[in-house]
Amino acid sequence: MMGEFIRYTSENRIGTITIDRPAKKNAMTFAMLADFIATVEHAGSDDNISVLVITGVAGSFCAGTDLADLATIPGAQRGLRGSAEETEKWWPIAQCPKPTICAIDGPAMGMGAEFTSQCDIRLASTNARFSWNFVHRGLVPDTGAGTWLLPRIVGLQNALRLTYTGDMVLADEALSLGYVLEVVEPDALLPRAYEVASKIAAGSPHSLKLIKNLTYNALTASVPEHMERHTAAMSASFKSEDHREGVASFLERRPPHFTGR
Repeated sequence: MMGEFIRYTSENRIGTITIDRPAKKNAMTFAMLADFIATVEHAGSDDNISVLVITGVAGSFCAGTDLADLATIPGAQRGLRGSAEETEKWWPIAQCPKPTICAIDGPAMGMGAEFTSQCDIRLASTNARFSWNFVHRGLVPDTGAGTWLLPRIVGLQNALRLTYTGDMVLADEALSLGYVLEVVEPDALLPRAYEVASKIAAGSPHSLKLIKNLTYNALTASVPEHMERHTAAMSASFKSEDHREGVASFLERRPPHFTGR
């Protein structure tokens, strides 16, 4: 699956989405955004992958919304790409049932920064920089991630500072805030992302999907609600083919061959 500026490939149970519009630092037009959302949805249902890496061409992650393209849309219609209930249109990455890793080289601004917040694991190059600069455009963080996910990642005070000021955050500060997991040299970024992805892909797809679902739902659940979901997930796991294979492979001293069932 591929749009003009959105590429999707898969190999060794790892899917990769690459934003490829270097002339505009991967800034998103409305057409690109539609392709991106559709490609993330496709990856989420692709049985050939267990984990998804999201990146941009070298030197760019996503410079946000292409303001020239935005200017072609009447003001009252801008930004509202779906209703509040259509979370897959606002949070396509967070809604993806597969574990997600973003590999960030260069600017992740505005919507680009929001997309990084939606990923489960963030790896940055030394060239990475982030800005939730919506306040300078008379906007709020456009996917809602900056006002919901970001405070849960870096804490309330830091999140409000970033969204109030629109300050630029360089890679080292992003690391000190706990926003990114690691900072590496640009040439090492994708190899490191695939190294982490390979470790994840070695696990049970059935387990990975349940772990992601349980973890995100737990962010707003009470303990009784969480434990109800947890016990249901445990019951489903014990009945799964992946559980039987995991036990058999251990006893037979061989690598497991998981199917996700």
